Amino acid sequence: MKHILLSTDHVSIPTDILAKTEQALIPAIEHIYNEHKKEYATDYAFLHAPYDIALHTQVKKVIAIKKTLEPKLLIVIGIGGSNLGTIAVVQSIYGCFYNEKMCDMRVFFADTLDTDYMQDILFIAEKVLQRGEIVILNVITKSGTTTETIAHWYVFMELLRSFYPYDYHKYIVVTTDKGSPLYICAQQHALTILEIPQHIGGRYSVFSAVGLFPLGMIGIDTDALLKGARYMIELCLQKNADNIAAQTAAIRYYWYMHKRTINDLFLFSADLEYVGKWYRQLMGESIGKEHTVHGEKKAIGITPTVSIGTTDLHSVAQLYLAGPHDKLTVFVDIAKAKSHCYVPTNTLCDSLIPQIRGKAVSFITHALLSGVHIAYQKAERPFMQLVIPEKKAVYIGQLLQYMMIEMVYLGTLLELNPFDQPHVELYKQETRKILSNE
Repeated sequence: MKHILLSTDHVSIPTDILAKTEQALIPAIEHIYNEHKKEYATDYAFLHAPYDIALHTQVKKVIAIKKTLEPKLLIVIGIGGSNLGTIAVVQSIYGCFYNEKMCDMRVFFADTLDTDYMQDILFIAEKVLQRGEIVILNVITKSGTTTETIAHWYVFMELLRSFYPYDYHKYIVVTTDKGSPLYICAQQHALTILEIPQHIGGRYSVFSAVGLFPLGMIGIDTDALLKGARYMIELCLQKNADNIAAQTAAIRYYWYMHKRTINDLFLFSADLEYVGKWYRQLMGESIGKEHTVHGEKKAIGITPTVSIGTTDLHSVAQLYLAGPHDKLTVFVDIAKAKSHCYVPTNTLCDSLIPQIRGKAVSFITHALLSGVHIAYQKAERPFMQLVIPEKKAVYIGQLLQYMMIEMVYLGTLLELNPFDQPHVELYKQETRKILSNE
């Protein structure tokens, strides 16, 4: 199988030091290898999801049932880990304008609690329902008590009930932890339930029912997605140079210890923007910690940023090339584009940039990326490069799985827990106090 390629030629780290850091990860690799065989019993449960045939079969059965309703719109209600990975896969494979291109069913994501944003999706959903067409709601929250998600669900469920007062339950799928308050409510109202395994956290959940149901509903090849994830698990649990997750974790760790505390994911494809946003959450929640696993109070954190090529060459490249030496960059490139577009040979103003006449747009993009690489080298800015063969499900599965495993290795090197996010609860607790006092 073709797979993601990693280039570390310009990370500017002495080979012996990097090898020593990678060697320090061997006990962690052995530990994770043993733990992931315990299926859903440990924090490494996310590594079992791509192998869980029973789970995937159950999700496919629910998809088949809901598709018999011939829905025209799917609304995914969730926030953070409950939807970022799904959006990343959808856009990577179908493109940024998937709703404009898709004929059978559109999908919208109700995440941020913004009244105008919510109203716009409500308007679209109501128009669909007024035409006598079907809308499916997929509400996703691991805890079953996420304020933003439940608020959205209440609103959209009322809309659905106004059109289907007696059988609204047929059009709702709830994805949550077994026994959560939402799970209990769903049981009481005969709603379809898909369980999230207890030890799979939100940001690690894209290969569980969290991602598989909405992706399967809109026609994404989930078999290929999981095949790519499994391939990367086998690759990244090896104790050799093929383990790209261990390599990049060691590189990030080295530069963090040398004061490069900002990591930029520079994606040379507009379709990968949500991969960046998903990865931003993955790193932010996994690595930003107040205490080490030994209980030592020590503020730890790498700030993840996302840049899109070539757009952000005209917004932040000046800063990246001339500003503080506090950043490590990972460029992500696509080897083979989905489409072919060429600059005309005969143009209205031939003298402007004659070098691009008759050239493929993808060729020009790669020329720009090569120019950026040279500029980074001259400015002595360290960088890595990941090359994805194509924007297909199998390779996106590889990419997301690699990134999850990399984060676990990075957490090991930094001596912190990459699975919890205790401080996220602070704003939730304060919000509930405010709402209770009104």
